[in-house]
Amino acid sequence: MKSIYSIRFVKFAAALIATCFSLQTRMLAADSTASNPMTEMSVSVVAVQRSCFSDTLQVTGLVVPRNDVLVRPSREGMQVSEVLVEPGDSVTSGQVLARLTAPDSQPGRGLSVPVQSPTAGIVISKNVAIGALASDRGMPLFRIAGAGEMELLAETPAKTLGRILRDQPAKVEFVGVGEFTGKVRLAPTAINPATQLAQLRIFLGSDSRLRVGLFGLAKIDVGGSRCGPTIPLSAVLYGPDGAVAQVVRNNMIETRRVTVGLIAAGQVEIREGIAIGDLVVAQAGSFVRDGDRVRVSTAGESSAK
Repeated sequence: MKSIYSIRFVKFAAALIATCFSLQTRMLAADSTASNPMTEMSVSVVAVQRSCFSDTLQVTGLVVPRNDVLVRPSREGMQVSEVLVEPGDSVTSGQVLARLTAPDSQPGRGLSVPVQSPTAGIVISKNVAIGALASDRGMPLFRIAGAGEMELLAETPAKTLGRILRDQPAKVEFVGVGEFTGKVRLAPTAINPATQLAQLRIFLGSDSRLRVGLFGLAKIDVGGSRCGPTIPLSAVLYGPDGAVAQVVRNNMIETRRVTVGLIAAGQVEIREGIAIGDLVVAQAGSFVRDGDRVRVSTAGESSAK
C-alpha cells in the first residue's frame, strides 16, 4: 500500500517540477522577447523635404467673347437677298455680311442695302435667311467676337472675393483642347443673392481653338509661391485637437501637433511643428502611439520588401 502511495507521490512531484520549469522557461522567453530590438514594431518613414507651393484658387466657367458685337439692319422692313458669311469666318471692319432689298410692296423697290461689319473679328452666330424680313427690334442678324478675343466667364463663392484681383495670372484647361495662359480682367464685384456666387472674367486672347460655350477649369494664382517643410498627406493625422504628425526620434514615436498649409499632388505644406530632415511615419496612426519604440525603414525600402 505504501509503495503505491510512494509511486503516486513521485509522479505528482515530477509533474509539478515539469510545470514549474515550463512556466519559468516561458517567463524567460517573454523577458528575452521584450528586450530584443528585433521584436519592436517596424514603421515606414519619410524624411521631411523642402518644397514650394503655389497658392491657387480653382474656378470653372464658359468661353465667351470679350466684346460681343451685335449686328442689326440699318433700315426696317427690308428683305434679305444675300448672305455672305458663316459662323467661324473672320471678317474685317466694314466688310459686307449680307444684302437687303426693299420688298415689291415698299417704295424703293429693288434698292439694295449692304449690312456691314462694324468691327474686325470672328462671326460666332447668324440669325438670317434669304427671303426673311430684317428688323432691328428682333434678334441680331449676326454676332461677332471683336478682334476674335475670348475669355472665360466664371463664378466663384462669395468667401473668395477678397482673394481675386485684377491682372492675377491664371491657367485654364479645356478638355480635348489644351491649356491656355490668361489673366483676370474683371474681378468679382457683385454677388448673386440667390446663388451667393460672383462672376469674374479671365482674358484668354485670340486663338482659333477657342469656341464660344467651351467649358474650362481655371487655376488662379492668388498668393504667389511659398516654400517650406513638406510631407505626404498620408503622414498627417486629424484628431479632436487638430492635425498631428508622428515623428521618429531615437527610435521612439513623438506625436506632434502641426499647422497644415497648402496641399498639392498628395503633398502638404507644414507651417509649424516639424523641421526639414525630421523623419515622420509615412502612414500616420498605423498602430503606433506617442512613446512607442519602433524600428524604422524608409518608404522605398518598405515597398521593395
